Amino acid sequence: MPHFFESDVVAAILHHMNDDHADDNLLIARAFATASDLEITHAVMTDLDGDGGVWQITRAGLPEELRVPWPGGEISERPAVRREVVALYDAACEKLGIEPRPHA
Repeated sequence: MPHFFESDVVAAILHHMNDDHADDNLLIARAFATASDLEITHAVMTDLDGDGGVWQITRAGLPEELRVPWPGGEISERPAVRREVVALYDAACEKLGIEPRPHA
């Protein structure tokens, strides 16, 4: 059973990801979604738990859910979420052949 973060923690993380990292959401979606001839045009992080993150992605105007496990395995502490999202971003860049930006 995955760890479930408090709803206010999840809401804060989702707000940050969707407001400050919309391009990263799209990159992660394009790297980890099932291959398709249809381009992913939109991605919004909608949930997360100790096992991974969840995004609603859009292809050809149709929404679908994408669940991506955390690269480092299950987590249970809020600071670990940032570490795992950064790891997903880095892995997405590598998979797509994009130079990642430096992390602050």
